[in-house]
Amino acid sequence: MNMLRAAAELALAAPSIFNTQPWTWVVHPDRLLLRADRQRQLPAVDPSGRLLTISCGVALHHAVVALAPAAAEVRLMPDPADPDVLASLRLRPDRPPDDSALALRAAIKRRRTDRRAFARVPVSTDTVDALIAACEQQQAHLHVLAWHQTSQFALAAVRAGALQLSDPDYRAELADWTHRPPWSGDGVPASTTVPAIPRRVPVRDFAPFGGASLPPGIDNDLGASYAVIYTNVDGVRAWLRAGMALSAVLLTATAAGLGSAPISDVTETFPTRTLMDDMLPAGCAQVALRVGHPAPGEPPATPRRVPAEVISEATDPR
Repeated sequence: MNMLRAAAELALAAPSIFNTQPWTWVVHPDRLLLRADRQRQLPAVDPSGRLLTISCGVALHHAVVALAPAAAEVRLMPDPADPDVLASLRLRPDRPPDDSALALRAAIKRRRTDRRAFARVPVSTDTVDALIAACEQQQAHLHVLAWHQTSQFALAAVRAGALQLSDPDYRAELADWTHRPPWSGDGVPASTTVPAIPRRVPVRDFAPFGGASLPPGIDNDLGASYAVIYTNVDGVRAWLRAGMALSAVLLTATAAGLGSAPISDVTETFPTRTLMDDMLPAGCAQVALRVGHPAPGEPPATPRRVPAEVISEATDPR
């Protein structure tokens, strides 16, 4: 199989907002193009397309990692005439191979969004440092919350949930993406969501009217680390960088044997995103996440679209 097409297929495993998988790939003889799929944008949750773009950045980094140990060149926004072409990816045989990505490549298929509570054992300092370094390599920053900031973060999560669940458009969007037909290959099925339990920071309620069926575990996230990915500026390129950084952090956590879960709801409303900005040393909050030692057993995988729906061959070979 063509290496670029194989990379696009492995990148189907990337996480995305509401598991919308809002991207398509076009395979050219010498490059791979990543396109935004605007039909999968969430009007209520993501009217600006910021989270769609972050999701595409996650898929882009997954594809780069999937090419390991080959080296790849990434160009963001390569076609000024078509802003939906978010990135191009080319193999660069003249560059040294990226052996460091091999461990991350193996983590792609193992990584799962784990909404269960993590154990009381804290994440080691060395691992936290590795997560920060992985983020910086993608030209974004990771602010790991200090203990005293966690309560403020929890209040932001509570406020985000209250604001969103009071919006009928949000509730309709949530219902749509948590009740997908089995053949759709997307969305957040009840089997991957957990009922509410006491924990340090509440997680998004994907089943506010009942139906969550994944046991949440016996812990309460006491040992979890919470962090915010942020960028120096806002805008499409920054959103893509934040997505690539999120991918790098999640895969690094998986390779270290940790569980992880993105937390986007705290950046989806203006009041709570402002609270996130206030917790940072500088810059613009893009997405948060939780990492920690997972409960025994693997959480169920969320569905994925079939390659034929997402990947196409270029009709114009240029």
